[in-house]
Amino acid sequence: MNATRLCRAIFGLALLGLASHGRAENIGSVDTAFQLLGPDHKVVVEVFDDPRVAGVSCYLSRAKTGGFKGAIGLAEDKAESSVACRQVGALRFNGVLPLQEEVFSERASIFFKHVRVVRMVDVKRNALVYLVYSDRLIDGSPKNSVTAVPVPAEQPIPTKRK
Repeated sequence: MNATRLCRAIFGLALLGLASHGRAENIGSVDTAFQLLGPDHKVVVEVFDDPRVAGVSCYLSRAKTGGFKGAIGLAEDKAESSVACRQVGALRFNGVLPLQEEVFSERASIFFKHVRVVRMVDVKRNALVYLVYSDRLIDGSPKNSVTAVPVPAEQPIPTKRK
């Protein structure tokens, strides 16, 4: 494959990443640095509901790069995010849960970088644990944040055992 075809393939895959939409709802944001051209750098707060556990919502804060590159989708967001998941209603499980499952993913760069949230089940303590981290095709970031939602003892979490 020649260099031109390789560049077109990479650009096409990058555009596919741009076309995907996250499942998070924007709650608000604060500016962290003024940018003369394009939007300011900011920290955004978003919320998404756990797709398999009704009654649990996760609030995600993360850095969004502004400026000209940020405005056109070419900037790489920093791998700094935080998650806080809370019970916001009656807990209802949509089937049996795996012990570990990705519940959220959104691109943080045109070049194969994502912010991901994984739900883990702590069977011994009857709790749902949520971890946010950033990954990239070659190497990710060890920066992460974790939160847990306790489930009442009288409501065991239906899990898949390995």
